[in-house]
Amino acid sequence: MSGQMKFKGRVWIVGDNINTDLILPNKAFYLTHEEQTQYVFHANRPGWAQQVQKGDILIGGHNFGMGSSRAAARSLKNLGLACLITESLNGLFLRNCVNFAFPALECPGVHAAFTEGEEAEVEFETAKVRNLARGTALRGKPLPPQLMALVQAGGVYQLLEHEGLIAPRK
Repeated sequence: MSGQMKFKGRVWIVGDNINTDLILPNKAFYLTHEEQTQYVFHANRPGWAQQVQKGDILIGGHNFGMGSSRAAARSLKNLGLACLITESLNGLFLRNCVNFAFPALECPGVHAAFTEGEEAEVEFETAKVRNLARGTALRGKPLPPQLMALVQAGGVYQLLEHEGLIAPRK
């Protein structure tokens, strides 16, 4: 995933303190990665996973991704979401996003700047977020260069494979 990372898509909105149990519930934990996607937000938004379309963008409130270190970021990526823009990210969850190459940014004010269903445009490297319906723009916090490089490489596993430090997965 190298080069300019730009996303444009329909917005879905969730609130504050979204924990990894809501994203990837325990009952889905031992399913295949593809099967897990059907349970994303199942407890608080039943049927939501079936409504999401490839390229949609998730907007969250404060402290998104709190909780365990389970690979919930992978489920959001596998669901087809383009990226996550949130008021603030739990540090462990941010690292899981980076490890699985799921673009995630902190952008103060983003939760109030959108209504669900509007269209967003995100320039990931510069952390610029635009509401296309309203013509407004916000500036988030870009990832540090080392983390950006991991996301652009496709995640930690792809980078380690490319560097010859682990055998390629089949």
